[in-house]
Amino acid sequence: MSKVILEVNDLTTKYITRFQENIYAVDHVSLKVEEGKSLGIAGESGCGKSTLALSLMGYYFPPLHYTSGDIIIDGRNISGMNPDDVRKSILGKEIAYIPQAAMNALNPTRKIINFVEDVILAHNPKATKKEIYELAQERFEILGLPQQVLHKYPVELSGGMKQRTVIAVSVILSPKILIADEPSSALDVSSQKMVIKMLLDLMEHGFIKSMIFITHELPLLYNVTDDIMVMYAGQIVEKGSAKQSVFDPIHPYAKGLMGSIIVPESGLRDVNLTAIPGVPPNLKNPPEGCRFAERCQFVLPECKSRSITLKETDDNRTYRCILSEEYLRKEYQNG
Repeated sequence: MSKVILEVNDLTTKYITRFQENIYAVDHVSLKVEEGKSLGIAGESGCGKSTLALSLMGYYFPPLHYTSGDIIIDGRNISGMNPDDVRKSILGKEIAYIPQAAMNALNPTRKIINFVEDVILAHNPKATKKEIYELAQERFEILGLPQQVLHKYPVELSGGMKQRTVIAVSVILSPKILIADEPSSALDVSSQKMVIKMLLDLMEHGFIKSMIFITHELPLLYNVTDDIMVMYAGQIVEKGSAKQSVFDPIHPYAKGLMGSIIVPESGLRDVNLTAIPGVPPNLKNPPEGCRFAERCQFVLPECKSRSITLKETDDNRTYRCILSEEYLRKEYQNG
């Protein structure tokens, strides 16, 4: 069995509004990522994907607050650690995060090499400018980025080049795990391909050991990740291999998510394009039972009144539904 790089047990985090309302955007989430493996997280906007990404780093800024659970990176539990200690010893070194629209976060008045210096000096104040430049030059070259990029300002780079540069800077200290939050969104198809290839190259060259890739596009995850976790309203509703999740989803939400996307992959072209009716629940007052009940075509009275837990299938995946796998499959075939 491969070494577990990231283990999350029963993690719950919440937003506290100015009216002191609790919004549990990550609700009792557990997951594992093994060394050399990548995990995809999918779901529509507002399901908790990005909040989970932020929570996994153990570094919280109001209105986001840690509530309970464990975040263990390479055997070290970072839950409840002092924020300064997390920033100095965890972020960038153990775990790195690429936020949505990261390419727009670069200060346009500074050169790329300055961002590299900031990251390295924050963790190693004794590093010389020569050492920093040599490392940056070597790393950029391996990742297919011309060394001239180091001397350019962000405004001199295209969107795709800027995104790849942000990724290279983020992993300059070779973190054990990289969280990429929709890194290919807002890019043209050619740039998306280069960004995804770069992420795969990071693992191949050992610059990162594992990766979490977040997107709302399930088919994209099939080409990038080993396993996929589908989130809905702050909870996990299904986990399985990439092949299982894309070609044979069980949970009605995962099935609907897959059916609402136009994809070119063989075996999926003939899938009827459908829309998921309704909208996700308000997490200020989440429903008692299944959070997908109001949008589910197979809903039963007990779905709305009892707690729904994850259950495991014979093929080593989990889903959150009171209906049996056999019943759901039969209904999908009839539908």
